[in-house]
Amino acid sequence: MVRLELDQVVMRRMKEDDIEMVKALIKEGCEGTENRLILHILTRPLCLFILAVFSSILRCLVHSFILALAIPVFLLIIFLKLTMPRSTGVLGSSRPCWDYVGSSYRGTQDETLQNPYCRISGKTPVIKKSRRKVGSKDKDKEMSTEKITTDREQAAGQVWVADSDGEILGCLFRESETGARIRRICRLVTGCWYRREGLGRLLVQSLEQRERETGAHRVYAHVPYPSKVGEAFFRKLGYQQVGDETNEEEDEEVKQETPERGFLGYPLTKVFYKDL
Repeated sequence: MVRLELDQVVMRRMKEDDIEMVKALIKEGCEGTENRLILHILTRPLCLFILAVFSSILRCLVHSFILALAIPVFLLIIFLKLTMPRSTGVLGSSRPCWDYVGSSYRGTQDETLQNPYCRISGKTPVIKKSRRKVGSKDKDKEMSTEKITTDREQAAGQVWVADSDGEILGCLFRESETGARIRRICRLVTGCWYRREGLGRLLVQSLEQRERETGAHRVYAHVPYPSKVGEAFFRKLGYQQVGDETNEEEDEEVKQETPERGFLGYPLTKVFYKDL
């Protein structure tokens, strides 16, 4: 773990040069999430019943008890791996993640979020040029010639990155504005060397401050269903889970915010909200 000086972190909009680094950061942060989601679905009672039925049918055709058990599970895992990214995406939304990450880089050149730690320390963070980890000329050319329309960029939402000394330490995805005063956080990722250092809290609270100033009154956060860490993180920041039994005063707007669902309608995400 690397000691991080939060007052030297600059939170800015993602630029075109950051796209490949952000994609690599997402892959690192989401490692294992898909497998945990698949395991969650496979262990549901209805799914186990369906697998047992197919295994019984195969037992009559295949003269091997092990194959009769393994084949349905194997086929279902392949099916889930092929369909889950299209239904949930790495961002935790219904949009195709890799397509839209590259559509979110535009925006004001100097658009940044306020860092509350700067006021405490009195220091001013400096933005340096990002270090390019992917230097392939073919990939650079492919990125620069990619056609990005205004509608596609608007649908992609915003990607904010935490930059320290030219290195991207984390990123936060905010969905496009579907309501006048509603915002959604659909993915928060921090580098493995910078976790439990307050970086995720800094990104979320800084974005909340910006959205509060722009007139938003509520923020939703979608968290992968098996993620206990993500659930505890947002609860510490004052978020409440939609449908929580202890919260009986949810309005109709909150009840309409439903989690993403996958095979057999099982939830793949948990939804949290916070009033600003």
